[in-house]
Amino acid sequence: MALSRTEREQFLAEPHVAAFAVNAGAEGDRAPLAVPIWYQYAPGGGIWIMTGRDSRKADLIRAAGRFTLMVDRLEPTIRYVSVEGPVISTVPATREQLVELSARYLPAEKVEGYVDFAWKEHGEQVVIHMRPQRWVSSDLGNL
Repeated sequence: MALSRTEREQFLAEPHVAAFAVNAGAEGDRAPLAVPIWYQYAPGGGIWIMTGRDSRKADLIRAAGRFTLMVDRLEPTIRYVSVEGPVISTVPATREQLVELSARYLPAEKVEGYVDFAWKEHGEQVVIHMRPQRWVSSDLGNL
């Protein structure tokens, strides 16, 4: 059964690790790039992700101008939300954004250490904002 707008937005706002996908068509015979990714979202707003400024992911997003995220769970029911839309901005990442994103996924006592490591070791990062445009969602119940 399809989720209501409120249900799908609430589900997407939970800290799921998303399956990220972007067209890799410019690379010839390759399928879309699909990788796990952390993201930030609040109901009614846009989505943002963080990635290396010169990463393959960032290059493909620049070329495609849009991407998809899909999140799911298996318990207590099988539920998923997929959202796709255009990129509305790409800006240099801040340490504060890295803290915000890390705190969404890591235990509080791990955030500072991870942020210190990632800020120093991952190279220049960008934050890419996407405007949700197309949604697909369902709750399949207890199969």
